[in-house]
Amino acid sequence: MNNRLETFVKENRKAFDIMEPSADLWAKIEQDLDHKKKKKPVKLYLWMSAAAAVVVVFGLVWLYVGKLQNKDLEIADVSASYAKKEVHFTGLITEKRDSLAIFASANPELYKKFTADLRKLDEDYEKLKAELPTSPNQTFVVKAMVKNREIQLQLLKQQLLIINQVDDYKRVNQI
Repeated sequence: MNNRLETFVKENRKAFDIMEPSADLWAKIEQDLDHKKKKKPVKLYLWMSAAAAVVVVFGLVWLYVGKLQNKDLEIADVSASYAKKEVHFTGLITEKRDSLAIFASANPELYKKFTADLRKLDEDYEKLKAELPTSPNQTFVVKAMVKNREIQLQLLKQQLLIINQVDDYKRVNQI
């Protein structure tokens, strides 16, 4: 195959030479080779501005996430001893509220009044809890939160005592 192509080119060489490209075409090609495309200068200040913007955005996101995490401050983060007291009071409060709920069917009106008082104390506790992360004196707020739980427990004990007295009175008067 190569031999036949080679012999064909040799025999028809004059025909190939007739179709030479014009001198203008070679001049144009030469001019394009000499002419280099101008590169756009890389503007360093643009890159620096973009990098600074990225750093600022990451910094703002980091601060925002940090503030969100700071809102989850717990009593244990401020004082372990107060946290133990708070857990103890919360357990007793839950137990007493369950006992109070049992008497709700017998004295629904009295139960409504009692739960209104407890609801107010719960709202105060939630306000204190929301205030804790931003408070300059967090120990004071924690003490107030624990005191609130202690008051709730005392109130529940008094309410249960009143309900027991009312039930005793009803039993004595039924006889």
